[in-house]
Amino acid sequence: CILGTHHEKGAQTFWSVVNRLPLSSNAVLCWKFCHVFHKLLRDGHPNVLKDSLRYKNELSDMSRMWGHLSEGYGQLCSIYLRLLRTKMEYHTKNPRFPGNLQMSDRQLDEAGESDVNNFFQLTVEMFDYLECELNLFQTVFNSLDMSRSVSVTTAGQCRLAPLIQVILDCSHLYDYTVKLLFKLHSCLPADTLQGHRDRFMEQFTKLKDLFYRSSNLQYFKRLIQIPQLPENPPNFLRASALSEHISPVVVIPAEASSPDSEPVLEKDDLVDMDASQQNLFDNKFDDIFGSSFSSDPFNFNSQNGVNKDEKDHLIGQLYRDVSELKAQLENMKTESQRAVLQLKGRVSELDAELAEQRHLRQQAADDSEFLRAELDELKKKREDTEKAQRSLTEIERRAQANEQRYSKLKEKYSELVQNHADLLRKNAEVTKQVSVARQAQADLEREKKELEDSFQRISDQAQRKTQEQMEVLESLKQELATSKQELQIVQGSLETSAQSEAKWAAQIAELEKERSNLAHAVARGEEELSALQEQLEHTQRELSSAKATCQLAKDQRRMLLAESRKAAEHVVQEALRQLEEPTLISCAGSADHLLSKVKSVSSCLEQLEESWSRYRVCPEDISGFLQAVTLLAHLTSDTMAYVSTTCLRAPPEPADALTEACKQFGKETLLYLASLEEEGTRENDGTAVKSYLSKISAIAEELLPRGLDIKQEELGDLVDKEMAATSAAIETATARIEEMLSKSRAGDTGVKLEVNERILGSCTSLMQAIQVLIVASKDLQREIVESGRGTASPKEFYAKNSRWTEGLISASKAVGWGATVMVDAADLVVQGRGKFEELLVCSHEIAASTAQLVAASKVKADKDSPNLAQLQQASRGVNQATATVVASTISGKSQIEETDNMDFSSMTLTQIKRQEMDSQVRVLELENDLQKERQKLGELRKKHYELAGVAEGWEEG
Repeated sequence: CILGTHHEKGAQTFWSVVNRLPLSSNAVLCWKFCHVFHKLLRDGHPNVLKDSLRYKNELSDMSRMWGHLSEGYGQLCSIYLRLLRTKMEYHTKNPRFPGNLQMSDRQLDEAGESDVNNFFQLTVEMFDYLECELNLFQTVFNSLDMSRSVSVTTAGQCRLAPLIQVILDCSHLYDYTVKLLFKLHSCLPADTLQGHRDRFMEQFTKLKDLFYRSSNLQYFKRLIQIPQLPENPPNFLRASALSEHISPVVVIPAEASSPDSEPVLEKDDLVDMDASQQNLFDNKFDDIFGSSFSSDPFNFNSQNGVNKDEKDHLIGQLYRDVSELKAQLENMKTESQRAVLQLKGRVSELDAELAEQRHLRQQAADDSEFLRAELDELKKKREDTEKAQRSLTEIERRAQANEQRYSKLKEKYSELVQNHADLLRKNAEVTKQVSVARQAQADLEREKKELEDSFQRISDQAQRKTQEQMEVLESLKQELATSKQELQIVQGSLETSAQSEAKWAAQIAELEKERSNLAHAVARGEEELSALQEQLEHTQRELSSAKATCQLAKDQRRMLLAESRKAAEHVVQEALRQLEEPTLISCAGSADHLLSKVKSVSSCLEQLEESWSRYRVCPEDISGFLQAVTLLAHLTSDTMAYVSTTCLRAPPEPADALTEACKQFGKETLLYLASLEEEGTRENDGTAVKSYLSKISAIAEELLPRGLDIKQEELGDLVDKEMAATSAAIETATARIEEMLSKSRAGDTGVKLEVNERILGSCTSLMQAIQVLIVASKDLQREIVESGRGTASPKEFYAKNSRWTEGLISASKAVGWGATVMVDAADLVVQGRGKFEELLVCSHEIAASTAQLVAASKVKADKDSPNLAQLQQASRGVNQATATVVASTISGKSQIEETDNMDFSSMTLTQIKRQEMDSQVRVLELENDLQKERQKLGELRKKHYELAGVAEGWEEG
């Protein structure tokens, strides 16, 4: 499809085919369409987007329709379609972005046109785009059972395959949002971009988790190399953090035969190539055999004296040698390409490891730079410490000066004490003089009083000075103690700084050692890369030396032919055995698919006869003959399987005739294969096989359903007929249930009667709920036709909307058929010959069929229509009735099983041990059977998906 879009420069052919597919009724087909369309938008021609815009509304309607289904592929299809619509709208608004989102930084700047408003809006649109991608990513993972190895199953790989495109988109979108946010933070305030940062943090967490979970799945490991996001998100508030950002790179290993790597040749080139090759071959032919001198260029009777038979034999031998050499050359080229691709993949891995090592080296360099900065800071701290030490010395000097001052004050205090003692001595001398000189007593008394007054003043002054000196001494002592404490603190900080400096020096030494180790690792990686290149050259030399290694012997051809014929006969015999004992009861086929298989078998018979003739003429030409034998066996087996499944829906007489013709066809095919002897002399043209094929084709044409060849003018009548037939089938089923209930009441008693009444009563309620649903569906369809046909008739409306009409017909058939099968299963359960599990399966099948009818009815309905609300209410009633049937069936099964419990009271120890061993053996057998049945169920569902479109009368693309 991708090459086709580039060839026609658009997607018209693609959409013309898609419009004929039943995307609205087949969820798996819709899922695969979304995957293909996603790849076209990424890798197809740029005009794919323009040609697809006209279908955008249809994709939106389909997304809303699938959104009504909460299980299976319904929600997945709805979300995927929403993502594709978002992708189309984004690339329409931003035409500078290609479909695969690969742009350089310069192109990203040009997309914003150097306007901060454009960058702001572009970032918001990228957030919305990435949100849709992550939503699909998360929904796919939630739909899988991650407790098992889902990535190695086909069902799991079907859901995981589109995630490769999602991973490619997410890696680019994440890279561009990081770069745009850094650009916005350089132009706008941080508060303005708080919402952007919060939204980026949320998406970063989701994307990191999803990338990690995807990288652990085995399915992705061989297809894609998923990058891992950093441990912490980028810090947009620091502009230098942009240099630390590494763009996530998704690596997809190159395939051996990639369509993108094959050159596209035009028609004229092919013609020129054929002509040049023909001229070259003619020249080589003339050089070997000589030119012809007669009018017939292939008359070799008169050339070089060699007769015609010998030359023909020589020519054939040369042709065979050339063919063998070409095959050997192709094999050697394939092996060489495979080896080269493996080595290229290894080189890519080594490049990725080298880039990672370089990144680690850059981080180590950054850490070293950071440590250098820390070391500079420590040096500054050491200088500050030295300054503090100098200030401490100054403080000690000041303390010494204070001590000297204290000594001087002490000396002055001693002088004052000495003066006081001198004064006291003088006072004694004066007293002695008073006793001697009584004549001048008054003068002496006056002098004495004056002396006493002066003494008192001096004493007071001395005491005041002594008190002041004591206070100064105490303050000096306190300052000295404080200075000593500060000295101790500074000394402790000096010791701590010395220890920190030693620690940082040790870390720097370790980092330098790690840096040298990284450098050695990079050198070793380069040495390994050179060794791998030498190994690649050695492998190429070995391949060039091994050109002619094997020849096919005649006995090996015989053995190969015999083994191929035996394998083909075994395949046909196995198909005949399955035809005798059919096991695919629930896989109903269609007659038109059977006709296509019959045509394939007829063309294969003709191919086999041609290859048989060539093989008898040239025994070395065996490859085409073996391929035709194997293809015939498998096509015959498929035809018998389709006959068996087609007979399930056919009337009894045509079914018996078709089965008998198929048996004879298988027997004749076995005889025809047995007659293919290498040295046989009888010509066998497979006339009998072709006759039985014609008979099968004639019966299949009679069994073609009416929906395949009905005219569009009759679709309206067919809708009414099918709805009426469904109503009649429901009424018939209700009557049969009432009849079975009457018989059970007449013939059963006890627990069995109670179980039968409960089950049949719930089945009756279910049939009544389905009848109400059918009536509501008719009313809604009538409203849709009346509101949408305008002046046209209802038949014209049905013909105009033929696909919607066919969906209604298909859903009606499914409901009627499910009701009939459920009544049959209930009848067998009541009679004691059926299984409760069959009734449970039928209940779920009816619920699914009614859900299909509801979905088909409300596709074109108005969401505010009262008839639509009534239909939804009736659908809920059907679901409740189905749940009641399931509950009553499970309850009845448990009651029946309780009455059948074994009595172990009379058993001996040996007997109990024997029964225990038998039970363990039975458990292992049942587990093995369960595993096989699950595998068979998966294959049946796969085949049902392939045949469902044809069986229901859909159009085939």
